[in-house]
Amino acid sequence: MSAIILFMAGIAAIAGWWLSHQRLTAKPWLEEGVMVDLREERTSSLPPAKIGLGVFLAVVGSLFALFISAYSMRMNMVDWRALPMPGLLWFNTVVLVLSSVALQGAHAAARRNNIDGVIVGLCAGGASAVTFLIGQLLAWRELRLEGYFLASNPANSFFYLITAVHGLHLMGGLVALGRTTAKVWHGAAVTDVRLSVELCAIYWHFLLLVWLVLLGLLTGWTDDFVDICRQLLS
Repeated sequence: MSAIILFMAGIAAIAGWWLSHQRLTAKPWLEEGVMVDLREERTSSLPPAKIGLGVFLAVVGSLFALFISAYSMRMNMVDWRALPMPGLLWFNTVVLVLSSVALQGAHAAARRNNIDGVIVGLCAGGASAVTFLIGQLLAWRELRLEGYFLASNPANSFFYLITAVHGLHLMGGLVALGRTTAKVWHGAAVTDVRLSVELCAIYWHFLLLVWLVLLGLLTGWTDDFVDICRQLLS
């Protein structure tokens, strides 16, 4: 339950920060000294693509919250035998962080109309994401070689299921990232792909947050963190 609260709190914090930067609460007709055409204001509001991504992330966040809830309840049963976490997961985490940072750099470059920076950021982010997926497969292989198979224990099943679902969402993001990269590579103007780059960056930041929560859940340090916070507040 503690992991679920942390996860949802993180999602809520990021959503609040994102919405605060979208001028959703702005009232231009109340701003003194500014003449605003309300029809123009309506047409320049939040793009439908951003709204669609926000709805999609809310659904995906709810899905992972259900996984976390099921994991937290199932691990308290007597037949649960936790499997050792491969050390490769920490390397994969660093790679995913670098991928998110690279896409944030691409987004910043797009805002500056720096096409070279956009290309470098997109390619670096995509390469890092592919490296992460390969690393996850190698972690699976390591566990199988040690005898931790999918159906041998509920803890094993949850590990493979959770990491597989996260990997599938990352692969879906790579499709959108690949299309955006191809447009830029074939000479598209920065203004034409700026929104796509921003959406890719937002999606990657979300998947990074999800992975950090999942990693904390799988390794057990999420509950330790909550216990420390409770001791500090008591």
